[in-house]
Amino acid sequence: MRMLKHLVIVAATVLLGVSAGAATTVIHGVKVEDSATVGGVALQLNGAGTRYFGPFKIYVADLYATKKVGSLEELLAAPGPKRLTMTMLREQEAGPFGKKLTRGIEDNSSRTEMSKLVPGLIKMGDIFSSLKVATVGDVIYVDWIPGTGMVVTAKGKVQGEPFKEPEFFKAMMSIWLGPVPADHTLKDALLGAK
Repeated sequence: MRMLKHLVIVAATVLLGVSAGAATTVIHGVKVEDSATVGGVALQLNGAGTRYFGPFKIYVADLYATKKVGSLEELLAAPGPKRLTMTMLREQEAGPFGKKLTRGIEDNSSRTEMSKLVPGLIKMGDIFSSLKVATVGDVIYVDWIPGTGMVVTAKGKVQGEPFKEPEFFKAMMSIWLGPVPADHTLKDALLGAK
């Protein structure tokens, strides 16, 4: 009996160790890691979810920061790098996709703010025009690296020069986390509210 009890304890310990060591969550077939490294700094998963447009699943997004955040303001105030990842679930023409991102910025920015963002929006438009098509499984990283700026990586390559202005990174993050997010359910998921 004592031996059986010991075996049960060992088996439970092994099972708990396996589940505690699980480093990914899977959303619509996309593996979402519980951590990421940006600029040499380890970040923790803040939240992840799916961007829907009507009934269609467009991409899985995940947000990483150095500490847990519950709002756009907390994300911006958090020290160190940050990352938002989009893994495409549907093929998207890059031009129209870029226009949707611009619309998300417009929805969350005043006219005065928008006028200051124009150079960055033109640069972002150039990036998406050069990509042509985002295919299923393509991953887009939007990283904020202190001292460098916002770096966009798509199809495994850094796209263009870094966006040095923190205001542009804030505007980009407002697409998902601002007062008028592209998808309220996704906003809640990224902020860990779901």
